[in-house]
Amino acid sequence: MPEIILITGGARSGKSALAQQLGEARPTPRIYLATCPVLDDELRERIRRHREARGAGQWQTIEETLDVAGVLRRENTAGVILVECLTLWINNLLHQAQSEARTFTEAELDRAIMSVLEEARRRVGTTILVTNEVGFGIIPENPLARRYGDLVGRCNQRVARDADQVVLMVCGLPVYLKR
Repeated sequence: MPEIILITGGARSGKSALAQQLGEARPTPRIYLATCPVLDDELRERIRRHREARGAGQWQTIEETLDVAGVLRRENTAGVILVECLTLWINNLLHQAQSEARTFTEAELDRAIMSVLEEARRRVGTTILVTNEVGFGIIPENPLARRYGDLVGRCNQRVARDADQVVLMVCGLPVYLKR
């Protein structure tokens, strides 16, 4: 039976560790869907450490920065797919639109989110979606950063509404918002 779990929280709050733990409590095959593009050496090293930490858990890594719904569709029989993370996915969609000299609209975001949620519901296993809670800080000073925060906030609200479970990580502790 399909299950959607959303894990949110601030940077270094324990989201990844909880997502991995929940994923490893579910049947194989386990897929880790990485949305982070490798932009520099620091990110490359961070990605290496994350892969190493998942090594014993029988995870297959798929790197996909844009087509999250497509991976969910193609891998629909996996026991679990862990998507890390929605925040970077939105960043990638926003960046792609900017590189094409167009605005990434909320309507486009809504369609992309609906596609991800529809594919997650069609799967036979669990989909764990990790995101950052960006609304706890100050309002950014520039329009692009404010727009990005707005898009991430809308995405998080929409996914949380449809998710079976929502967990907020605070200081490494899970706070269950929805079960």
